[in-house]
Amino acid sequence: MVFDALIIGGGVSGMQCALVLGSAKNKPFAKNKKVGIIMHQRASHLENALFNNVLGLKPKTLGKNILSSGKEHLSKIYTHISQIENEKVVAIKNIDGVYSIKTSKKIYLSKIVILALNYSKPFTIDGLDKFIIPHKKANPSKDRIQLINDDHLIKEGLYCCGTIAGCRSQFAIASGSGASVATDILTLWNNGNHSKVHDKI
Repeated sequence: MVFDALIIGGGVSGMQCALVLGSAKNKPFAKNKKVGIIMHQRASHLENALFNNVLGLKPKTLGKNILSSGKEHLSKIYTHISQIENEKVVAIKNIDGVYSIKTSKKIYLSKIVILALNYSKPFTIDGLDKFIIPHKKANPSKDRIQLINDDHLIKEGLYCCGTIAGCRSQFAIASGSGASVATDILTLWNNGNHSKVHDKI
């Protein structure tokens, strides 16, 4: 099977990207698209986060609870999104316009790849070294990294979102970054017609 879009990283930006892509399931241009998310890369910064300043989240919401509830949300409402657990991506390469994503257990193929990883070193995915630069919006003393991109696009079919895209480490920013990439992909699937998904009562 070849995925139409495969997200690497199950943190804020990755899960938000998956939720928006999943919510487009009834759109004619997205109806039969195969989307997956590789949930685990390394310990998420959400594990020890406490949120009091995010619109829509109750004060004192714990980041670790968001991780678990996000997975449950995806699995219950957007059942067509494949959640891949307990695999670490070790290499990505483009072969004739399709990306080969090698994990610790197998190889996946996808037309589009979205990197939704955090900005900490070391960056251990082979094939992307030439895109790594110092993070432009992090304290230099923290020695964070990002991937070179133009509005989340690294090169054709390869996107990044969240802190690895150069965003600041703020929940709302990372979430919006993931949603932005999802709508760019929906627009691409919709032959360049700008697309978004709004559920209504």
